[in-house]
Amino acid sequence: MTNMFSKLMGIAAGALVAIGLTAGASFAASGYPINKPRNAEWSFAGPFGTWDQGALQRGFKVYREVCSACHGMKLIYFRDLADLGYSEDQIKAIAAEYEVQDGPNEDGEMFERPARAADRIPSPYSNVAESRAANGGAYPPDLSLIAKARAPERGFPTFIFDILTMYAENGPDYIYSLLTGYKEAPEGEEILDGLYYNPYFVAGKALAMANPLSDDIVDYDDGTPQTVEQYSKDVSHFLMWAAEPGLVDRKRQGFVVLLFLLIFAGLLYFTKKKIWANVQH
Repeated sequence: MTNMFSKLMGIAAGALVAIGLTAGASFAASGYPINKPRNAEWSFAGPFGTWDQGALQRGFKVYREVCSACHGMKLIYFRDLADLGYSEDQIKAIAAEYEVQDGPNEDGEMFERPARAADRIPSPYSNVAESRAANGGAYPPDLSLIAKARAPERGFPTFIFDILTMYAENGPDYIYSLLTGYKEAPEGEEILDGLYYNPYFVAGKALAMANPLSDDIVDYDDGTPQTVEQYSKDVSHFLMWAAEPGLVDRKRQGFVVLLFLLIFAGLLYFTKKKIWANVQH
């Protein structure tokens, strides 16, 4: 039985190594991103992480004033902004700034009205064709799940340690690195017209989105520095919340479950010792 268990453990370990090497080889073979995403410090990192409501509200403001010109967030409802610390009246005021399509009315026609808290945050375009036409053929992706969808593989053996440390910040790290990573292309590097060099882009050396941020482009009311670095970090923080609003609760519940299992295992051990204490072995 012991030999069989050892063999199974060996097979499992070998499979993990093979998967890790395959992921690492695939990551290296693609050649992108040219630079690996930088690791930033996040309040929600680690098993005891929490959301920073100030950063979430600032990130949402960056989204509203900059990103929403091209990118939608169709999976987020205005009422969800209560998680960011907004009051009911504030949410109603924010929603009223948007127009949404509704209907049909009694004449069978669609019409537009101010958004309500129960509405989803509307997309700036009514369909994909319209968005491509407005952006030179490029499609600005919806940002609702972008922090999960754009999370480069970290390869082997890093992902093993990520499991132990509960690392889940590769999406925000990537977005933050991308937004702060625009630069002039190296000498001799040819970039097609309409594309912009960024060594952190996961799908190539250049992308169709121009650098959307610059210093002082968004006014912060709380005295936080109005820099590209800060804007990038705040909006990445907000997009991680949008992609997984239950992240902090999940970690907290996971910790409680692990603590329960440890206590339960201890109780089982001492129960076993008590039951078999007077039995000859």
